[in-house]
Amino acid sequence: MHDDRRIVEDRLRRVLNERIRPAVYSSPVPLTLGRWDAPGEPVPVDEGLNASYEPAKAGERWGPAWGTTWFRVTGRVPQEWRGRTVEAVLDLGFDRNMPGFQCEGLVYRADGEAVKALNPRNDWVRIADSATGDEEIELFVEAASNPIVNTPQTPTYQGDKLTASDRPLYRLRRMEIAVFEEEVWELVQDLEVTGSLMRELPLEDARRWELLRAIEDALDAVDLHDIVGTASAARAALSGVLSTPARPSAHRISAVGHAHIDSAWLWPVRETVRKVARTASNMVNLMDDHPEFIFAMSSAQQLAWIKEHRPEVYAKVKKKVADGQFVPVGGMWVESDTNMVGGEAMVRQFLYGKRFFLDEFGVDTKEVWLPDSFGYTAAMPQIVKLAGAKWFLTQKISWSETNKFPHHSFWWEGIDGTRVFTHFPPVDTYNSDLGGEEMAHAARNYQEKGGAARSLAPFGWGDGGGGSTREMLARAERLKDLEGSPRVTIEKPSAFFSKAEEEYAQKAPVWAGELYLELHRGTYTSQAKTKQGNRHSESLLREAELWAATAAVRTGHTYPYEQLDALWKTVLLHQFHDILPGSSIAWVHREARETYARVKAELEAIIGEAQAALAGEGDVPLVFNAAPHARDGVPAGGAAPARERAGGTPVSAEERPGGGWVLANGLLRIEVDARGLVVSAYDKEAQRESVAPGEAANLLQVHPDFPNHWDAWDVDAFYRNNVTDLTDTDELALAESGEERATVRVARSFGGSSVVQRLTLRAGAKVLDVETEVDWHETEKFLKAAFPLDVKADRSASETQFGHVFRPTHTNTSWETAKFEICAHRWLHVEEPGWGAAVVNDSTYGHDVTREVRSDGGQTTTVRLSLLRAPRYPDPETDQGTHTLRFAFAPGATLGDAVREGHWINLPERTVTGSGSDVAPLVGVDNDQVVVEAVKLAEDRSGDLVVRLYESHGGRARTVLSTGTPVTSVTETDLLERPLADAEARELTADGTVEVALRPFQILTLRLGRQTAQQ
Repeated sequence: MHDDRRIVEDRLRRVLNERIRPAVYSSPVPLTLGRWDAPGEPVPVDEGLNASYEPAKAGERWGPAWGTTWFRVTGRVPQEWRGRTVEAVLDLGFDRNMPGFQCEGLVYRADGEAVKALNPRNDWVRIADSATGDEEIELFVEAASNPIVNTPQTPTYQGDKLTASDRPLYRLRRMEIAVFEEEVWELVQDLEVTGSLMRELPLEDARRWELLRAIEDALDAVDLHDIVGTASAARAALSGVLSTPARPSAHRISAVGHAHIDSAWLWPVRETVRKVARTASNMVNLMDDHPEFIFAMSSAQQLAWIKEHRPEVYAKVKKKVADGQFVPVGGMWVESDTNMVGGEAMVRQFLYGKRFFLDEFGVDTKEVWLPDSFGYTAAMPQIVKLAGAKWFLTQKISWSETNKFPHHSFWWEGIDGTRVFTHFPPVDTYNSDLGGEEMAHAARNYQEKGGAARSLAPFGWGDGGGGSTREMLARAERLKDLEGSPRVTIEKPSAFFSKAEEEYAQKAPVWAGELYLELHRGTYTSQAKTKQGNRHSESLLREAELWAATAAVRTGHTYPYEQLDALWKTVLLHQFHDILPGSSIAWVHREARETYARVKAELEAIIGEAQAALAGEGDVPLVFNAAPHARDGVPAGGAAPARERAGGTPVSAEERPGGGWVLANGLLRIEVDARGLVVSAYDKEAQRESVAPGEAANLLQVHPDFPNHWDAWDVDAFYRNNVTDLTDTDELALAESGEERATVRVARSFGGSSVVQRLTLRAGAKVLDVETEVDWHETEKFLKAAFPLDVKADRSASETQFGHVFRPTHTNTSWETAKFEICAHRWLHVEEPGWGAAVVNDSTYGHDVTREVRSDGGQTTTVRLSLLRAPRYPDPETDQGTHTLRFAFAPGATLGDAVREGHWINLPERTVTGSGSDVAPLVGVDNDQVVVEAVKLAEDRSGDLVVRLYESHGGRARTVLSTGTPVTSVTETDLLERPLADAEARELTADGTVEVALRPFQILTLRLGRQTAQQ
């Protein structure tokens, strides 16, 4: 037989696109249109429904960027359509290839009930299943003219309503009713499934040719001038090949309806509020027609928005949850970043998220659902388990650009040894359309062949929302048992995980450590003020809870439950994986800066009121220490009168020969040369130099930064090929000199920017404090601060949630080479046996560590902090303006010193005047290896104390937990403050202490019952 494959395939493409698809709707009748352009921000539904509408028609332009236009569509179903299926087709001007990234609409009835959403792949509204011929049509469309900004590397000012254009962006297209020709629609689905499956099969596979011939027969059966009349005959020609069952060994795919909706990204938070309502409306509408349809939605925040802003939609959602079709998953407040979120904040993501699902739906989610975050912390498995979950799902690791991740179902082992069963869908998308190409890819790509045979595919339009469609459900129905295809079954995520774990748990491989994404490394640095707002908010929340709880217990001060709840949820929202990483439009980050300022003011007020209650009346200075380690005689979590520094060597400052200054305090001797660079940091106790020979520390360096693809997201390794060292000074002066401290001030200018640094050595401190004020006006540049150290370190330790991770400093393999930019929280530490050094910070996350062997045989290990970037997309003004960044260099630091100094720089002392009486800590530990992470009152408002602590060095630890208030019981709990069923019994001694033994990096949450708990 001659090979006519391409002729048939081309024929299918053209006939399907140009003849059969257009015939799905017949006899179209225009609808009568009215429009009202809402001024400014979106208005309540009632206002939109009752507005004064002006006449409009298809073809008109509408919608400035971020505007809202309400359309009123009216008409009547013709009598001759009696008994036919009728739909309205409302095309707002869609580009079918960009669902979620452009204009969208939500359709209402006149009574305000939301019907369904409109988007590029879902522009229809069912009017009648079987028309009577006298239906009056009146629908309202709240249309959002969101600008198209998903064009990577193209700077645009459309990303903020303050700078966006006011010209109309869209043109109305079809606004009509028509007969929905169901048999034609079914033929489209048959041909799509058959054709896409055919194209994925090998040319030598007889099944491919069998499908080709069936398609040819179907196309021969179609009369191009009578599609409606011949659709059934064409379907009959395909029925045979569409009814042949799959082979027994076919891969099994659990299809889960999904709409990955970014809580902010190329749209502001306020638009996400509308996006989730649109998507939820579509999903419950689809469920009404398809009882087999299962849709999973994560992010308690998004469901809370629906509850608050669209209660009628929420009522439908709750019913579908009860029916088992609408499935809450994830258990987190938002799908957060996991690299930069602090330990306690990660706990609260689960505490508030799971509590919402339990309170609203009675659902205790077991799956952690994070398909799109930019890498996953090695602390996550333990947090997942302690949150009462047992499974983890991600998709994003498929984006890694260097190494292919070797597993799809595996045990993920965290820093403490906890393992969680994890799935990484081989379909390689969280927005699957269940098409033949994607299903075939999932089966081919699956790496557990021979050991297991099932995977999960989230299907539905996402990113900007939209969700699953009736076309996707049609594909699933045809692929549930079809030769040549994986078997596709729509089912809940829990059903997939239960089957996968049962099938494979005993054989599954283990991946230990972080799931590092070999892409999007620039997200550790972009939008510095957003990252600073997050870190500072996390620290302030710790302080607010600590001092409010202490004041409540000691003085009866009112504990601000509602206010703390709201503030936590605000901070958690802004940890979403496109806000905290700095990859959203300008509007998002402008609002984030404003929000963090408000959060700071509220938390400072809570802290101030609680401390005032604890300090009492008087004018004696009282020093409060919120850090988990004692400081200058003030206990951790307590307060004491300010005292003169006891003993020790005063700080000296002398001019350095050749220019510069020498600062010393008996612990360190710091030399700052005439360039304002640290050329010596001598550790007097160890009698060794910290700075590598011939090098200078605190060296600011500027690199070009123009990645190949995603500006705000990526930093490509080739940025290191060019560097400018900032060594010229505008000013070098001794700004302060006294027994308590000495400060050298260095001013520089470069490009269009300037920087002022203050290098301070304090009495009794074994750190050099660096405050850096930058007026940043560079474009596509990367600012680093380098510390080349004379230390042979084969690995670095970076703080992560509740511990730290080690990463090699060498590049033996492609896996290590790919980690050229890494994330650390409050500190990064390098050491050789017997001596180490740390760099600590108060708001920086991006770092890099490199090594080189010198000609003298020694090794230089260079630690650098990533301070600022200047990408132009999606925010063309990223990081422009002034920044104050604080970090400190700690020569001779052990891991324990790094932990302590990292907390101290983030939790500075506060001085309040009062009676002068000490404030004893509510709880304390007698081992600095054990860190008290949180002290708060219980969420159930019983008045019980909740204390969370962890082992911080990576070794076993024992400590005695002491309580500064009468305690009646001690209970080990999960992160939701519920008793752990398998926990060991905790005994409370007569003096109110508890002995605690912790394994490396173990997190322990204790609930302390109080005899007088009445609050």
